Amino acid sequence: MSDPTQQDEDSVHYDGPAGGWGSVRGMASIYGKEWATPAALETLARQNKPGGFMCVSCAWTKPANPNPFEFCENGAKATLWELTSRRCTPDFFAKHTVSELRGWKDYDLEQTGRLTHPMKYDSESDTYVPVEWDEAFQGIAAELKALDPKSTIFYASGRASLETSYLYALFARLYGHNNLPDSSNMCHETTSVGLKKVTGSPVGTCVFDDFSKCDAIFFFGQNTGQNSPRFLHPLQEAVKRGCRIVTFNPIRERGLIAFKNPQSPREMLTSKETPISELYLQVRPSGDIAAIMGLCKHVLAREAQQLAETNRHLLDMDFIAQHTHGFDAFVAQVEATGWDEIERESGIARKDLEAAGDIYCDAHNVIGIYGMGVTQHVHGSQTIGMLVNLLAMRGNLGREGAGISPVRGHSNVQGQRTVGISEKPELVPYDKLRALFDFDPPPDKGMATVEACEGIIDGSVKAFIGLGGNFVRAIPEQTKMEEAWQGMRLTVQIATKLNRSHLINGKVAYLLPCLGRSEEDVQASGPQTVTMEDSLSMIHGSVGKRQPASAHLRSEMAIVAGMAKATLTPHPKLKWDEWVGDYALVRDLIEATYPDKFERFNARMFTPGGFYKGNAARERIWKTESGKVEITRPDGLNACGFADAPGRYRLITLRSNDQFNTTIYGFSDRMRGIEGTRDVLLINRDEMAKAGLREGQVVALQTDAEDGVEREVGGLTVTPFDLPPGCVGAYYPEVNPLVPLSHHDQLSKTPAYKSVPVRIRA
Repeated sequence: MSDPTQQDEDSVHYDGPAGGWGSVRGMASIYGKEWATPAALETLARQNKPGGFMCVSCAWTKPANPNPFEFCENGAKATLWELTSRRCTPDFFAKHTVSELRGWKDYDLEQTGRLTHPMKYDSESDTYVPVEWDEAFQGIAAELKALDPKSTIFYASGRASLETSYLYALFARLYGHNNLPDSSNMCHETTSVGLKKVTGSPVGTCVFDDFSKCDAIFFFGQNTGQNSPRFLHPLQEAVKRGCRIVTFNPIRERGLIAFKNPQSPREMLTSKETPISELYLQVRPSGDIAAIMGLCKHVLAREAQQLAETNRHLLDMDFIAQHTHGFDAFVAQVEATGWDEIERESGIARKDLEAAGDIYCDAHNVIGIYGMGVTQHVHGSQTIGMLVNLLAMRGNLGREGAGISPVRGHSNVQGQRTVGISEKPELVPYDKLRALFDFDPPPDKGMATVEACEGIIDGSVKAFIGLGGNFVRAIPEQTKMEEAWQGMRLTVQIATKLNRSHLINGKVAYLLPCLGRSEEDVQASGPQTVTMEDSLSMIHGSVGKRQPASAHLRSEMAIVAGMAKATLTPHPKLKWDEWVGDYALVRDLIEATYPDKFERFNARMFTPGGFYKGNAARERIWKTESGKVEITRPDGLNACGFADAPGRYRLITLRSNDQFNTTIYGFSDRMRGIEGTRDVLLINRDEMAKAGLREGQVVALQTDAEDGVEREVGGLTVTPFDLPPGCVGAYYPEVNPLVPLSHHDQLSKTPAYKSVPVRIRA
């Protein structure tokens, strides 16, 4: 259905807009649950402001002229979650065995509150017991020294600062490996690899000002209303000035249908709301390649028509000639692809694709936006290539008001890559590291997430250090991974709160509690600043002011440096104590290592709106094999990597409104109309009837992969929901056990969570 106002009233849904009073109530519910003090309001007032602290939730940019309250519902939840007065102390661990805690739900584990003391796993009592920091560092070092460095994994979640990330990567390479997977491996690595292949840049080309100058925005597989709600403000402003928005998504997400600004008294006190998408096209999961092929086919038809009628090109022929490679071959493929095939694979009628194509053709400046609904497919990188093809046809790359803009998830996941968290040596300036630290970095490619999991399963990986995150819960193949995980010699988890990954341990296991980003970080030189990069390549400083949750906490920087100092041979150029004492010294190292991106780093880190690290593709400098934009041809129109078959469904994994990544804040998915549970199977009424299912029936999902492995998740309640035919939906990470480790993007190895072959067992 292309009309965004239409809704299947016979399915579970939410009628209200994104934002509005629903958002306010959502924040209030968490505020109450978290028992936060009134000082939390002061903390929220500083969130995402110049001189304030940067949200630990999404990576959406921080504007130079912020709103009075520059936070969204999810950002407020993340902050209040961190500021909870609950404490997970040694007394708690003394009362509960690790085996018992494994039976708790994710939500209940995090409800125990902030971790307060460094802990070590005691196998005899099956409990965590307190340990002194120096004892923990020496114990970890003894284990690492006894292992082959290449058998160890240093994982980073997306929240660690640029300073911590830089030292963490340095520690890994000084120790002797490039095994540096991070959370981008599970979400936007397809961007880092696929976009770099075709534009020469691993990140998007847009900056914040482009959204005030574009005429049209095309969304693919990105749920702004739940994953980056502050983005709704510039979208609302764009629509009001005449920008036309077209959305392609299997699910009708409310944030891209209508928005009521919680910061506008007029909107909050009236029924006024802003329609966001002019067209909302429910593409089949993995059908984006076909949908974009249809758009390109219509653009070529409009080009032929305009050329015949006016002798003027619709296409930007100068851009195509000067800046693209492979365009003619792609045109031939488009012309050879029939509309019947496009309609079948996309699930969208030709007339709707042509209407969307007209909006593209009539706009001078177009921005293409995508999220994990594109990246998490077997051929997700080919979908990204197709979106670049579409934008290139009219020169919508490398100029103001136009470009490609992936919307990243976690707050600094993009920045970690910028400063060296990478398994690929060729992406890191080894010459600079040699000169700065007088060592030869390891030349071999390291392990990303999928390879790390394979190594844990086959026993070749002996140790895992986790800088934040909930790795065991976030990955595919959970059942097999949890069994294999306990065969490792060493596991170390750096965290603020308890989660399931802390309960699946190696033979030796440490749980090290760290400061939260909103908390004051005082070192030898005084209060410290940390920095991060947003999804639009802007760098921001962040200063916490809240009293730490425990006097025993250490900063992530101090923990990483403590492990490194204990493990590595002393060297006069490795000044771990000085670096921890003054983070500005680490920023000097980052600037020396990446001078083109971080010039005058310390002086610019509190620039309102951040400072731009630069992007050659935005300047139309294409660092690709041909030196031009690579116009690619997809292998087919289906990005899911498997064929349709009777009884086989494409499973979409979803996040709820009360969730960020694996963190579950509560059981209200307000903007989908689902309350009180996460154990649901979403399916449309017609598919229910075909399968002989009834509403409220409890069923199981089974993986329909031809690899001989039985995978099943049960206890799911059938819930009617407005989805395209042939697909079902369920929550991440609850259904992660259904995802085979081998089911990933072919180029990047990002797990294909958005189209998993499954069957329903009634």
